[in-house]
Amino acid sequence: MASLDRVTAALEALAPLRFAEPWDNVGLLLEPAEPREVTRALLCIDLTEDVLDEALGAAAELVIAYHPPWFEPLRRLGRGAPRQRLLLRCLTRGLAVYSPHTALDAAADGVNDWLAAQVGPGATAPLTVRSELAPGSGCKLVVFTPEAAADRLREALAAEGAGVIGAYTHCSFATHGTGTFLGGEGSSPTLGERGTLERVPELRLELVAPLAALPRLAAALRRVHPYEEPAWDLVPLLPEPLAGVGPGRRLVLDTPAPLAELLPRLKAGLGVGHVQVAATRAHDQGAPLRTVAVCAGAGGALLEGVHDADLLVTGEMRHHDVLAHVARGSSVVLAGHSNTERGYLPRLAERLRSALPELSVLVSARDRDPLSLR
Repeated sequence: MASLDRVTAALEALAPLRFAEPWDNVGLLLEPAEPREVTRALLCIDLTEDVLDEALGAAAELVIAYHPPWFEPLRRLGRGAPRQRLLLRCLTRGLAVYSPHTALDAAADGVNDWLAAQVGPGATAPLTVRSELAPGSGCKLVVFTPEAAADRLREALAAEGAGVIGAYTHCSFATHGTGTFLGGEGSSPTLGERGTLERVPELRLELVAPLAALPRLAAALRRVHPYEEPAWDLVPLLPEPLAGVGPGRRLVLDTPAPLAELLPRLKAGLGVGHVQVAATRAHDQGAPLRTVAVCAGAGGALLEGVHDADLLVTGEMRHHDVLAHVARGSSVVLAGHSNTERGYLPRLAERLRSALPELSVLVSARDRDPLSLR
């Protein structure tokens, strides 16, 4: 068994919640009133009454529901509304509920990477790459100092949080140059004389710094710098792209293949017997497809701006959006919303077991897409 905190930390490591879309409701959505250990966790796409019965029957203490069981704040709790009834049952049985949803979509080795792999082998990249500032690097601090004072100044700035890059501290870069200054009335220059244009060998010392540390860094700079009026600059930094992180995936197949070859492969990977297909005339006639854009679930909004893919694969899309893509030369495959997500659950279970060997991780046998072909 593992503490609930340890399990949620492991889930956060697999799919950091900061990767989720702003509209989403992710993370630990329901925490038991009393702290408890987790022996069994049940994975599902949708927490329905049937799945909840399964979780309680298996004596699970945690349900990891890919879709959040509720998105909006609840104004009241009653047994009449299905979602409220689910929440009440979880509360009374002390069951915790966690949802990773779009955080798991965007993360590397997440749902969309799995979905792209069902189409075929090839190089993948997010449709929209997520970018963020590295911890401790909101700006770059540039200080001009005599070389003799550089080490002391660097040490003082590092003590206040500047110069951190990953697991390294005291990171800086220095270049030589010549500083000039002319002290006016009331000045007391450390080097040279008032009223004389001085030329002094100096270092340009650069360190990344977190924005929150700027008041402390400014105080340290003025305290340690030998000059009466230190010269320093702040350069704002842009967020850095994160490798392999972001919504959707663009797949470039190692071997281009016709639609007639890709469809059976995709259906087998998703575990479905049928998909909806809107094919261009060329693809219907066997033209090979090389570039594929995928988005698990409802991918219409994300795929709307994709105009250079041969094939779009998602769960559901609006009728007129399908027509527009086909008119632009892209074929479209719709496999059903949760059908593009559910097959990832065994992979998530495997990753959780690897992170927490003491945790029993079950994949729901009752969770299924609400729509079926008859």
